[in-house]
Amino acid sequence: MKKPLLISLSMGILMISTAALTTAMTPTIKIADLRDTVNLETLIPASFNDWKIDASIVPLQVDPKTQAQLDKLYNQTLARTYVNSQGIRVMLAVAYGGDQSDQLSLHKPEVCYLAQGFEIKQNTAGEIATQFGDLPGRRLLAIRGNRIEPITYWVTIGDKAVLSGINQKLQQIRYGLSGNVPDGMLVRVSTLGANTDQAFQIQEFFIQDMLSSMEIKMRNRLIGTFDL
Repeated sequence: MKKPLLISLSMGILMISTAALTTAMTPTIKIADLRDTVNLETLIPASFNDWKIDASIVPLQVDPKTQAQLDKLYNQTLARTYVNSQGIRVMLAVAYGGDQSDQLSLHKPEVCYLAQGFEIKQNTAGEIATQFGDLPGRRLLAIRGNRIEPITYWVTIGDKAVLSGINQKLQQIRYGLSGNVPDGMLVRVSTLGANTDQAFQIQEFFIQDMLSSMEIKMRNRLIGTFDL
């Protein structure tokens, strides 16, 4: 048999083997299909502790192009503004995606805010203290004109809260290697004002109040489970 023919046959076999291996390793089981259906409207209480929805405030809307991208990534989104008896307002945004595979991934707030014309003046990774464990998350400072918006957010992939970025991708890969496609949740809390230390403290208190008001099963959808 001539050498060029042998090379062609070898390449053909290699391509077929690679395709078969890729198919075999492609995750096929969606964790979302094995879990209770998520309904963000009922998952997050309309009122808790000293907080209630302020229907007079419309959360910041994204442009149609960005919204179209978000619609591809998420099954559900929720945007609310809460107010307490002292008149302090906190904006809450939650996004749920049932398919967190390599092709689809949660849209990081810093990217979304940049697309809306904001400058990201601060982007700090850290821990968000809660009474149920410390969440890996990020704190941002987004500015557009006179609007100064400190932001706290975290990401939950499957049953674990992870730091957005490489840890988020590693969590997706871990699920993928077991043949599963995880779902994901992004929770963003923000306020308006230039005093960032005070803002982040208010946001932390709000998060603690929200989580403590939820049933454990519901809460775990937001923050995952913690290793004891």
